[in-house]
Amino acid sequence: MTNFLPNLKLSSDSLPERVIVCGDQARAKIIAELMDTPTQIGENREYHSYAGFWKGTKVAVVSHGVGAPGAAVCFEELIMGGVQSIIRVGTAGSYQKELQPGSLVISTAAVSCDGLTRQIVPPGFPAVADRKIVEALTETATSTVNDLVVKEGMTLTLDAFYSGVLEFPHQLYKKAGIVAVEMENSALFVISSLKAVKAGAILAIDGFADAELREEYNPHNEIVAKAIDAGMKIALDAITEI
Repeated sequence: MTNFLPNLKLSSDSLPERVIVCGDQARAKIIAELMDTPTQIGENREYHSYAGFWKGTKVAVVSHGVGAPGAAVCFEELIMGGVQSIIRVGTAGSYQKELQPGSLVISTAAVSCDGLTRQIVPPGFPAVADRKIVEALTETATSTVNDLVVKEGMTLTLDAFYSGVLEFPHQLYKKAGIVAVEMENSALFVISSLKAVKAGAILAIDGFADAELREEYNPHNEIVAKAIDAGMKIALDAITEI
């Protein structure tokens, strides 16, 4: 049955079962251009969608914008369209000294400090990545990347990027062993669990969120760009293997 996905503005029959998602529309286009015979299949607001082939397997790439609420709309409609596996390619701020800018984090689970998930599941509902996707990402990274730090670990999802009068809980979650903070993983993991699809995330570290380690935030540099590029290719390889 063909469904029209109103916010993505595309037809479900144009979607394969495997999809890479990312926040940035420009990055979605870059990922698409890595594939064979890429075509744009949809465009509306922050949601830019492409489909192509990676090593003979059809894959779509869709941008979801910044933050859990808008990203959740993307994830929900992809699943309505028949998608079975989703890997998010993103960036994150590090909590750990050994995870310098230019490192890669493969998220095993997310702490849900966002507002979206608390409106769709009760408190305490876990936000966990699919283990097969985590394993595929880690195995691919291990076999293809020799000069970047790659670490599996739990990440934190926050809505706010800039602080107000309340302090961010960075020190608390650093002490708890959380490795990095970003803005969409918990929505992806919770929604995928509810809908029984596979989901995972690989994140390039683009700076330090922890105040004790923080330097001037400037993610637009060669080191971060190299990690982002590696993350895109790792995700493409991994999603074709699961």
